[in-house]
Amino acid sequence: MPHHGNEEEHNSSSDHGDKNGSSHQEPVIRDNRKVDPVTGQARHPEGESAAKAASPAAEPADTDGDALAQAEEILNGIEVPAEESVAQGAGHAEAAELKNDLLRLQAEYVNYRKRVERDRAVAGEMAVIGVLNSLLPVLDDVDAARQHGDLTDGPFAAIATKLENALKTYGLVRIDETGVEFDPTIHEALIQQPGEDIEVDTVSQVLRSGYKSGERVLRAAQVIVAVPA
Repeated sequence: MPHHGNEEEHNSSSDHGDKNGSSHQEPVIRDNRKVDPVTGQARHPEGESAAKAASPAAEPADTDGDALAQAEEILNGIEVPAEESVAQGAGHAEAAELKNDLLRLQAEYVNYRKRVERDRAVAGEMAVIGVLNSLLPVLDDVDAARQHGDLTDGPFAAIATKLENALKTYGLVRIDETGVEFDPTIHEALIQQPGEDIEVDTVSQVLRSGYKSGERVLRAAQVIVAVPA
């Protein structure tokens, strides 16, 4: 069926007529004035209000201030233990204590090393003394052979001399002097005889030589002592 007039109005009227069962449509009036005629105040468009409400920028900058205030309040409310307040001083004290422990450990190590070296030297000295003591009977036989004239010349006399010189390099010293004052630390008096023109006990004859190594007496010399008359 042909129709006249505006096609949009005709379609709108037809749609409302189909839905409501009537071809009559109420007019819609919108007030787009920016100033309210009753209050006289400016109106804000609905779009602008919605945009402000939905936009994150609409929140005031006081949010950061509130967060800082809350953080400050929390920090002020926390009680700091006394140990933490002196943590730096405690750290220095701990470092000083560790340094003292290190110095004490170093001193103990130095003392230990000195003690080991001293014990090693003593052990070496005792080993040498043991060898010298074991050779003293051999030296007594050499002396006896020399007194009997068996070592005046020949290869055995040279061997005996080399042996005595070698033992001297290890600190072996013979005690066989006569005419010296009697010393009970190095002399063993077997016989005492009155002497002439003497004021103190004097070694008049050595019956068996004594030996010492350094300050250590290996064997005292057996002697005859002349005493004042």
